[in-house]
Amino acid sequence: MAAANAPARRVDVLGGLLIVDKDGGLTSHDVVARCRKILGTRKVGHAGTLDPMATGVLVLGVERATKLLGLLTLTTKSYTATIRLGSATTTDDAEGDVLSTTPATHLTDAEIAAGVAALTGEIQQVPATVSAIKVGGERAYARHRAGEEVKLAARPVTVSRFDILARRDLPGDADAGGSGGQGAVDLDVTVECSSGTYVRALARDLGAALGVGGHLTALRRTRVGPFTLEHARTLGDLADDPVLNVDMDEAVRIAFAHRTIDDDQAQSLRDGRWLDPIGMKGVYAALTADGTAIALLEEKGKRAAPVFVVRPRGLVD
Repeated sequence: MAAANAPARRVDVLGGLLIVDKDGGLTSHDVVARCRKILGTRKVGHAGTLDPMATGVLVLGVERATKLLGLLTLTTKSYTATIRLGSATTTDDAEGDVLSTTPATHLTDAEIAAGVAALTGEIQQVPATVSAIKVGGERAYARHRAGEEVKLAARPVTVSRFDILARRDLPGDADAGGSGGQGAVDLDVTVECSSGTYVRALARDLGAALGVGGHLTALRRTRVGPFTLEHARTLGDLADDPVLNVDMDEAVRIAFAHRTIDDDQAQSLRDGRWLDPIGMKGVYAALTADGTAIALLEEKGKRAAPVFVVRPRGLVD
């Protein structure tokens, strides 16, 4: 039974995806908590995290669509960012303490471009010390905040695009804002990369390779998998109009390849039974002729078996 003072649930039992344009200063957990309150449901989860400093696309699942989150292919991400060359920080971004400052305005565009090129493609990257990676069962950032020395192993990532959009040389008396600015160079960049890539680590490594140090001063995620800022809503927009921007059926159609099934096949899947395979690879959707999502399937041997039944028999709001 719902608590007497609990807000009324504002979404149906199927739910869907909520693509949020996150404000700076909020953790991903903060966003989930606010959405739970706005939508009147505890069944809200997020797919991947976004640093508090960062803004942009954060994918949330609501109600039954929370079960989609682990199945979504969100392996490619896009960002716009600002990298400051000329200072290194403890967190590889502007929120950390400055470790060193070195004038950087002597760097030529060609030198910077060469450094960027070396960090493009398939590379080995040491994640940021304040990442959410677990070390001995505890998050790296928690160990860092406790004063421990955190050493993370390099891992393979793919940076498919790392382009410089603009360069700004900062004068020697520029206001550093606590993150180094004297004789620094700010680069506006766009990055497309695989999941698990840290843009702040790209800033750190570019600065290190150029011998001047580097860190991130701004980060905005513009795409996660197939979901972009065009799909996104701010928390303010959601509070004013508390409805999902991508319902369950649309989410499945956007995120998965699909096969069309007839009514008998739909009933079989709703009961948890399998279908004959048709040679499709990976997890894909089974949709009725009108685009209604019934299940997500994966083919193994002679079966196309459900990995998630969207609309099981007996599901009611």
